[in-house]
Amino acid sequence: MTPAASVVLHGHFYQPPRENPWLDMVETEPSAAPYHDWNRRVEQECYRAVAAARVPGAGGRIARIVNTLAWISFDFGPTLLEWLEREAPRTYGAVLEADAESRRRTGHGNAIAAPYHHIILPLATRRDKVTEVRWGIADFRRRFRREPEGLWLPETAVDDETLDVLAQEGIAFTVLGPHQVTRPSPAGLPLRYRTRGGRDIALCVYDGPLSHDVAFGELLEDAFVWARRLLGTGDRAAPVRLASLAVDGETFGHHHRFGEMALARVLEILREPAAGAEPAAVTNYAAFLAAHPPGQAAGLVAPTSWSCAHGVERWRSDCGCKAAPERGWQQRWRAPLRAAMDWLAGELHAVYEREAGALLDDPWAVRDAYGGALGPDPAAPAALVAAHAKRPLSPAASVRARELLLMEFDALALFTSCAWFFDDIGGLEALQVLRYAAHAIELSGDRDRLEPGFSGRLAAAPSNEAAVGDGQRAYLERARPAAPPAARVAASWAARRAFAPGAPDGPVCGYDATGDAGRVRLVHRRTGGASDFETGVEGKDGWRFTAWARAPGDGPGAAARFASDALTERERDAVREALLAGIAERALSPEDRRALCEGETTLGDAAERSLVARVAALAADRSDAACAAALDLLDVLELAGRTVPFDAQTLFHEVRAGLPEAEARRLAPLGERLGFVIEA
Repeated sequence: MTPAASVVLHGHFYQPPRENPWLDMVETEPSAAPYHDWNRRVEQECYRAVAAARVPGAGGRIARIVNTLAWISFDFGPTLLEWLEREAPRTYGAVLEADAESRRRTGHGNAIAAPYHHIILPLATRRDKVTEVRWGIADFRRRFRREPEGLWLPETAVDDETLDVLAQEGIAFTVLGPHQVTRPSPAGLPLRYRTRGGRDIALCVYDGPLSHDVAFGELLEDAFVWARRLLGTGDRAAPVRLASLAVDGETFGHHHRFGEMALARVLEILREPAAGAEPAAVTNYAAFLAAHPPGQAAGLVAPTSWSCAHGVERWRSDCGCKAAPERGWQQRWRAPLRAAMDWLAGELHAVYEREAGALLDDPWAVRDAYGGALGPDPAAPAALVAAHAKRPLSPAASVRARELLLMEFDALALFTSCAWFFDDIGGLEALQVLRYAAHAIELSGDRDRLEPGFSGRLAAAPSNEAAVGDGQRAYLERARPAAPPAARVAASWAARRAFAPGAPDGPVCGYDATGDAGRVRLVHRRTGGASDFETGVEGKDGWRFTAWARAPGDGPGAAARFASDALTERERDAVREALLAGIAERALSPEDRRALCEGETTLGDAAERSLVARVAALAADRSDAACAAALDLLDVLELAGRTVPFDAQTLFHEVRAGLPEAEARRLAPLGERLGFVIEA
């Protein structure tokens, strides 16, 4: 009997970073509806699903739930893991446990590392390559409590220098496609590559056609066909062979609904084949390499990637590769965007070298070490700066050093690959890197020079959409905040304190906030920079009000003002909840309050029912108290996202039509809120 192949299935899990760089939080992305944002949507559709995949049994009922990550090779982008750690801790814990379980079973973990930002490494300088790899390794070490053996290259984009950096940093292997090496092994075995720098690294080459048919074909529709394809791949006469594939992890559940169930089933078929067949050795690349070190030498085809037929041109030119070819859009904006980012990064690096060089013993070594300070401990950046200061630093100098390091974080994030991957400079991903640019320019302290130079270069980047115009307009109108973000945070905190007085001091939008409704101090959690604001709330009309913030001593005209809908999301939601609770207590009938508390109705339904009753009662009671109660209920509906009930409008029209003119005028404010034209 021919021995079954060893099998490695690799999933590359990644989402573009979505955090507002000033607020360190992901704001609502309407295109991800009904979810808050795309991270949340993909987590629900894919990440939690692959960590708890359902295996169906008799009658379609659940037979087992399997963490498929414990059986496949995988990498998660560090910026995605940061979001999962904060926003989806159960899924995050399942990722870590999957690696631990695979270590117990094979002696080698399924997880491999990735550069910190998803940048195209062949287009980066060696210094930036080294920093990205070191940050990725530091992030991996903190999370998985071990050293990584392998590292995934974003888009599998590769050149000789990139592999030399990986080998220099102790990485034993990476994963490439068959078109990226000169002579793939017929048996699918890993290859040995020696860089021009004289360093060795193993190249694990996945099966291209098989991977394509999983990601874009029909193999996920039949796990048995998929298993047969896996076991039939490669030179079946070889004494040792490896069948491996690599796909985006989002294939399982996000790109293909229920794809995680097919993955779980194929893993079981491979481990428990039909009678008379030998089970496959489902393993990971590190364990396979430990048993079968690479022998065949490889030549490199470079620069190449897995998602551009033209090498790495997708990330710097209008090469013809598109996400949605049916639109017929041009990508002439790609080259000017890359040129503008290259120029800005060079200017930012010069600022960093000049200013950090006066404060830190070796600014570029400190930048490399900053990757170990990017975790949840807000004290880590300050400790890093103190450990590498040329002399004891004043509080202001320590803050400046941390600002410069954060500026360098942004300078690397400028090149997140997703900005060029998709089809327009006005897309979410391109706008995100433009936000990093605006944030970095602000931190540089040289905005008057850098912003015109940067935005002027973006004018040569034409959008496909008239509403966007070009890169310069996208930057100035969509990426750069219209009002100071710290003032927005302060005003939002003031509103929360005004309407929910029990709200505690603590973290808010990347800051630690202390104070009250009249004054707040914000301390940036990464840089330690402090800002003081005088704050207030005015013009309250139901849910509508204005919150403001200004520097102490400035006049009223200097205040930044924010409508209630423009508050930071979590503070706005806290204010809404507080207002809803108060209004519901006043406006709902005792019976509706009881039904709401016991779960017999929703707040929106109770408010609609109560409003219809209140409006009908206006025929007999048009007192100020009765009108105020109806207005309160309209506030509840607005806060709950409901429209005005049809029947309430009809009843109001009937009541008002039978009233004398003076009585009808008294109901004008209520009529306006109900949607009626009110004549002067």
